[in-house]
Amino acid sequence: MEWLHNIFHKSPEIALFLSLAVGYWIGQINFGKFQLGGVGGSLLAAVVISQVGVTVDNGVKAVMFAVFIYAVGYDSGPGFFNSLNRKTLREIAMAVFMALAGLATVVICAKLFHLNKGLAAGLAAGGMTQSAIIGTAGDAIARLGLPPDQVKAMQADVAIGYAVTYVFGSLGAIIVCVNILPKFMGRSLKDASMDAEREMSGGGAGAAGPGQLNALPELFGRVFRVETAAGKTVRQLEQAERDLVAIEKIRRQGKIVDSTPDFVLSRDDLVLVVGRREQMVEVGALIGPEVADSGGMSLVMQTRQLVFTKKGMNHTTIAEVRKNVDHDMRHGVYIEKIERAGQPVPVLPQTQLEHGDVITVYGTATDTKRAVQQAGYELAWSNKTDFIYMGVGLVLGLLVGLIVVNVAGIPLTLGSGGGCLLAGLLFGWMRGKHPMYGVMPPAASQLLKDFGLAAFVAVVGLNSGLQAVVTIKQSGITIFLLGVVVTIVPLILTMLFGRYVLKYNNAAILAGALSGSRSANPAFGGILDKAESAVPTVPFAITYAIANVLLTLLGPLVVGLA
Repeated sequence: MEWLHNIFHKSPEIALFLSLAVGYWIGQINFGKFQLGGVGGSLLAAVVISQVGVTVDNGVKAVMFAVFIYAVGYDSGPGFFNSLNRKTLREIAMAVFMALAGLATVVICAKLFHLNKGLAAGLAAGGMTQSAIIGTAGDAIARLGLPPDQVKAMQADVAIGYAVTYVFGSLGAIIVCVNILPKFMGRSLKDASMDAEREMSGGGAGAAGPGQLNALPELFGRVFRVETAAGKTVRQLEQAERDLVAIEKIRRQGKIVDSTPDFVLSRDDLVLVVGRREQMVEVGALIGPEVADSGGMSLVMQTRQLVFTKKGMNHTTIAEVRKNVDHDMRHGVYIEKIERAGQPVPVLPQTQLEHGDVITVYGTATDTKRAVQQAGYELAWSNKTDFIYMGVGLVLGLLVGLIVVNVAGIPLTLGSGGGCLLAGLLFGWMRGKHPMYGVMPPAASQLLKDFGLAAFVAVVGLNSGLQAVVTIKQSGITIFLLGVVVTIVPLILTMLFGRYVLKYNNAAILAGALSGSRSANPAFGGILDKAESAVPTVPFAITYAIANVLLTLLGPLVVGLA
């Protein structure tokens, strides 16, 4: 292996990219329904490769973690700050309780089994599958004032604890959220989602889940010949269907005429009606027989994406919008879908619109343009990242991380990780409020998160792999079993807290909130698969945004308390 050592010595970046390639290949291997994932696989691959002997400059590790944690904050910013209000106190309490339960469980285990600060932090990172703790804990350890060799050994222990406990950390969350919780609540996730949809829609049909499409189109147009509606105005017909349909085009004696609210229809006029399917079934009886488009009645419709920022309407339901917004203002505008923090939200009457929601509206070019101008800003279609905005955010975050405040002789600091996380949250929130600035396409943000974290973890594994093998041989089983405790106990306690203290009565909503409070994406994926609905997404989006911040901050807390 001397030749391999020489290659890595001359070009250590080869070892880094080899760790990523091998790690992501390992991460795709299925163990039943479970996958290790790219981050865990990269750490495992790096530890193995490190046995050859390789060292990567710690500056690479610092840069990778900075861009990763900034991107996490950037994506979570709108959801995090929008979640801090009275109407989401239940979800806030859920996420806070999970973080406190996790912290208490880790500290108790560390004291009972005499774990050092590094192993305790690794136990928190892996047992609660919050990989960012590796960085925030490592940063806190570096500021303890210990000798360099001791700091390096303790930071290596963080990676070791994470590697040993991460697998069950992901699997355990799936077991509790997808299997134990529905049995505890006595209702399957699918049935509970249907119950929630019926309640939110006032007894109507629910929304399709992620990746699902209705066999019958929800929005479309039909042409009718006026018979029954002769003598009525356009406004009268639209109001008869509760303004859920719009007469977009009228043809009289072969000529197209303007469709205005006060236009009086005559017998044999042809009208193009656009609306939702449930209203379109009834509208024929009000107008007359449906006819094939005989030319000139087709109309090009379009969709626009807008960022919802309307002042005074945050947390307003769709039903309230329809009731309070003037008819002429919302004429011909239909909500096709809503996304919150990258996740689909059911389009139901009682769904609350939050500032920062990305709403896709459907209608004519004029109607959709008016909706964008009134409700917020049109989402900028750009695949270019605003590096000025991003660079300023990272600089400010790193500067904040340098600030040290002495309290009773104890130096307190956010460190580079906490500073970049705070900057990401603020800059992401400002981007949500003013989307014309700071463009970072979702794909670019995802690349920063995936590559930044995986590369950071790989550098940790390469630099500490030799020591890791020794520690795993000495206490691997103990750390693994403690990881099981750290995974299961906070989840069970938070589930009971949610059910009996916070009064969650619906299994699907509780499952979404529980998985979000643990930032457990694999578990949330399992919940959506079982629920076959987007209902769990609403509580998940809120608790996930808060948990991303709270769980990341567990790193320095564990280091300080363990």
